Amino acid sequence: MNPGMALRLALAGIVANKLRSVLTVLGVVIGVAAVIALVALGEGATRQVSQQIQGLGSNLVTATIFGRGSNLPLDYKEAVDLGTRAGAAGVAPVLSGRATLKHGNQNMDTSIEGSGPDYLQVRNFSLARGRFLMSVDLDQRQRVAVLGADVVSELFGVLDPLGEDIRINGLPFTVVGVLAAKGGGQDSVVVIPATTAARLMHSPGVRTLYLAAPTSETVDMVSARLEALLLRRYRDENAFRLFSQTQMLETVGQVTGTLTLMLAGIAGISLLVGGIGIMNIMLVSVTERTREIGIRKALGARRRDILGQFLFEAATLSGLGGVIGLALGWGGSLLIGRLAGMQTAVAPDIAALAFGISVAVGVFFGLYPASRAASLSPVEALRYE
Repeated sequence: MNPGMALRLALAGIVANKLRSVLTVLGVVIGVAAVIALVALGEGATRQVSQQIQGLGSNLVTATIFGRGSNLPLDYKEAVDLGTRAGAAGVAPVLSGRATLKHGNQNMDTSIEGSGPDYLQVRNFSLARGRFLMSVDLDQRQRVAVLGADVVSELFGVLDPLGEDIRINGLPFTVVGVLAAKGGGQDSVVVIPATTAARLMHSPGVRTLYLAAPTSETVDMVSARLEALLLRRYRDENAFRLFSQTQMLETVGQVTGTLTLMLAGIAGISLLVGGIGIMNIMLVSVTERTREIGIRKALGARRRDILGQFLFEAATLSGLGGVIGLALGWGGSLLIGRLAGMQTAVAPDIAALAFGISVAVGVFFGLYPASRAASLSPVEALRYE
């Protein structure tokens, strides 16, 4: 029996019992749609987090310095020298803390970061207007500040903040620049000269050191050099902690990948249930069509013809469910993503895999009913009432 004939017979069997076929296909539809939607949300979440990490800085290497005993964290110049010796293209030591900002009648609490001219490049920020910190600001301990987009909105509204004074913990600072909006919770920062921050926050030294490697291929090299230099200074690997953008992306990829597989596995259970439904219906169909099978065998149909007919019918049912499930899963993932404000990504290979599995499930669970139909004796089948 050629495939075209098998397909026509399969469709005829499906159309003959429309409601039963729809209910059978529904299990596969739900399974495929759930797999596609959950994997799409997982892939979208992975991309969103990866973009946020990449937005922290280009080829970023971060060192968190705890110090050891009386050997306190680095001062600003020592930190810059250390990063330069490690081969970084940009070095941004940071003294961070919380402070209260005031302008007119407006107040807010936010994070303050004391750093230098390389901060803009290393942390992957850009200026919306004004200027950024310069070396002279650090040398003369100037009270100047560059504000994040959310800080400007909170303190100034629609007014231009450039040249205006704000008070940080009661001390006057002149606004010299505004950072472009970046998102990811990074728009509430205020950047001031590191030397000024050391006095303002009574900081013992640099606790965080950001380095920008020259290229993505040299991130590991810069990280290794920095680790060696810090180990030589503190003689204690617990006195600091290093992590690179590459490591963060790999960790995020592993975690979200595991979660995505787990979600897909849970959704795949419904595919299994759908397959059992196909087996059940095919067994019923074999019983109902016993006389038909006997007549076909009496007219010369071979065992493989009967087997192929029922396998084709099971595969057609699951294939239809797979196609509808793909459409519903794709549309559902877009809808959920839009309502939840999340990214979604339907990977073509995952969609093809889900469809292939749905057809495979139909063939697998249709094999026993098809084999049972093919093994019927023509004489016994014709006697069946």
